[in-house]
Amino acid sequence: MKFGIIVFPGSNCDRDMMHALQDDLQQEVVMLWHKDQDLSMFSKDDCIVLPGGFSYGDYMRCGALARFSPMMEQVIKFAHDGGKVLGVCNGFQILCEAGLLPGVLLQNDHQKFACKNVYIKSESNRNLIGQHVGEKALQIPVAHGEGRYYADADTLKRLHDNKQVVFRYCNELGEVHIDSNPNGAINNIAGICNEGRNVFGMMPHPERACSEVLHNTDGRGILIALSHMN
Repeated sequence: MKFGIIVFPGSNCDRDMMHALQDDLQQEVVMLWHKDQDLSMFSKDDCIVLPGGFSYGDYMRCGALARFSPMMEQVIKFAHDGGKVLGVCNGFQILCEAGLLPGVLLQNDHQKFACKNVYIKSESNRNLIGQHVGEKALQIPVAHGEGRYYADADTLKRLHDNKQVVFRYCNELGEVHIDSNPNGAINNIAGICNEGRNVFGMMPHPERACSEVLHNTDGRGILIALSHMN
């Protein structure tokens, strides 16, 4: 299989993602410019990645402009056809703006940029990522100013009933507690998926936890789950 990484104006984690997939996990990677409109080289077994960064300078609100990039129309079609899509940080924001995932990402409750290691724990094994990473508390970096996930009560109930919450913030022992929440996200939600379980969004950066050089490889399992690697 192969991964396609979309590069928007202002993306700054696209190369991090490329190196994690290509060099650390030995996966085939294709870089895709946001004005391109062709995903015909990708099948449903492949995965399109929307990386972190500050697409379009975060003007208006995070992800609002990137959602209208020509490539996003193809990503929406790809997802509706069953293709796998992963959005990390700003990519998560774009997926919500595009309607591929429910809810929104708001300014951190402390109104400061959060840049540190946090712990997250899989909420359910009823998705590709949860099946692969198990119940271990994963140490993954965050770097965002608008990472506070929010959804209304009805949406939260659907997410819970459909087992669509992929990750929650926790401590190193795997205990989900407000003190382990870096941004005030409702219900400690760090990542979700769509009802079809082929579109995933998360605020922490797994690509920054894939290299032995960084002394942290907890992010590998998240990316491996989206490939055919054993």
